[in-house]
Amino acid sequence: MKLRCAVLDDFQDVALSSADWSGVRDAVDVVSHRRHFTDRDALVEAIGDCEIVVIMRERTPFPAELFARLPRLRLLVTTGMRNASVDLEAAARHGVTVCGTASSSEPPVELTWALILGLARHLVTESTALRDGGPWQSTVGMDLHGRRLGLLGLGKIGAKVARIGQAFGMDVAAWSQHLTAERAAEAGVRFVSSKEELLETSDVVSVHLVLSDRTRGLLGAPELRRMRPTAYLVNTSRAAIVDQAALADALRGGWIAGAGVDVFEEEPLGPEHPFRTLPNLLGTPHLGYVTRGNYEGYFRDAVEDIRAYLAGEPVRVLTAP
Repeated sequence: MKLRCAVLDDFQDVALSSADWSGVRDAVDVVSHRRHFTDRDALVEAIGDCEIVVIMRERTPFPAELFARLPRLRLLVTTGMRNASVDLEAAARHGVTVCGTASSSEPPVELTWALILGLARHLVTESTALRDGGPWQSTVGMDLHGRRLGLLGLGKIGAKVARIGQAFGMDVAAWSQHLTAERAAEAGVRFVSSKEELLETSDVVSVHLVLSDRTRGLLGAPELRRMRPTAYLVNTSRAAIVDQAALADALRGGWIAGAGVDVFEEEPLGPEHPFRTLPNLLGTPHLGYVTRGNYEGYFRDAVEDIRAYLAGEPVRVLTAP
């Protein structure tokens, strides 16, 4: 009898066409689920008979309680090599192997700049007016050349964002709790000694940090009030790094000019969520990693993970630190 495999949160219905699954079809029946299961009971009912589950990033968390309710589960494949929403210790206790996939850092860099440019030149406002017969030019854009781009984090993604800012002629500065002046100099970026200085002096602040106990809530109301009222905040990293209620207050109160946000603590975002209607928020539904090339890599490696597991030699295994 074949094993059963479920692919979760395949919103665009592309998981099975983004890779060649024929190498595992003889041993595995694969089913793709387009809709997101917000109800835990409905999720368990949908995948309870599956030995293999493939999840897309952190769309569906796998805490200890869920592993306990899935006794047949033996292999969990997550796209990417890091997933904070999977309890790896619980997976090990329940005999579940967790494997990852390769992931490209270029797509979130590109989306970061789409949000920055969209905010700076009011693209949504002007495009909507053009389509709906509104005013011909109603806004004045912000120049990027000569302005400061402040990066919270200068890792793989932050460094690439910095290079594009430099190409625009921006003064690029960076800060994080572990960033050194030497590392900033290597990237050709101005090192600032404090988060407060970065927020107070930047025209665009972009977040590129890993979510951890140290970074959770890093930007709250006091920090957002330090930003310039003409400045923009962009977050394509993790929602919880920025206090969501404080961000809504900042946008309503004009503490900052606007925000570009691709990540939310509630995903999919509820229909009544204030972020859906704030006029100075440019929001995208967590598209940072959603590109054809990235998806092809995700699912190609997912198939390879399944094939290797079936052969008794799992690859890209994730374990708790």
